[in-house]
Amino acid sequence: MPEKFRLNKFIAHSGLCSRRKAGDLVKSGQIKLNGKVETNPAVEVTDDDRVEYKGKRLRREEREVYILMNKPKGVITSLTDEHERKTVIDVLGKDVNERVYPVGRLDFNTTGLLLLTNDGELSHQLTHPSYEVKKVYEVELDRPLSEGDFQKIKKGLVLEDGRIEVDGLSCKDDRRIVGIEIHSGRNRIVRRIFEKLDYTIIKLDRVRFAGLTKKNLPRGKYRRLTKKEIIFLKHFNKK
Repeated sequence: MPEKFRLNKFIAHSGLCSRRKAGDLVKSGQIKLNGKVETNPAVEVTDDDRVEYKGKRLRREEREVYILMNKPKGVITSLTDEHERKTVIDVLGKDVNERVYPVGRLDFNTTGLLLLTNDGELSHQLTHPSYEVKKVYEVELDRPLSEGDFQKIKKGLVLEDGRIEVDGLSCKDDRRIVGIEIHSGRNRIVRRIFEKLDYTIIKLDRVRFAGLTKKNLPRGKYRRLTKKEIIFLKHFNKK
């Protein structure tokens, strides 16, 4: 018998998007299954079924791909951009034949580590709030971070969408360069922490993601993960 998959998992393994986003696409009626709109993400399908998005048939990728990029400034973290700005897929160019998508997002002007994959299960694991995946950023501020504001951030701040607490905080000697460790995936969370205290971020760079680092990975370059790194991501970050 052909192997069966939940529809949202099948879509995620096609490389279209994450499993969570796939579920949203199904529920909103944007997915057709064998010619009819299907709104149940949990319905089971096989590779023989015809799953379509915007008239295009989706096929499950049998080979899982994991790419680590040191994202440069001025690049969009998406598959396409209506304003024709450069995307992370453009950075990959023709070297990657498989369809991959970013795990999480980095702002247009934020640099640093970004994982791209067609493994929907792993993407879900690394982005879902319950897993509390750690990220470390290096922040350059327009002025030194005062000791008072340092303590405020350490104790936790109340932002417009609720309280936020960091996992770690450190400063270099001039206190304009700040290291911040955080597991929240809320939108623009690092920028909003410092904006709350009237600081302007000059540079924002993600230097660590889920245990991965930028070692030997220059800005604007990328590489495929090693087998050891893939095992680490799938098991060490699992709750």
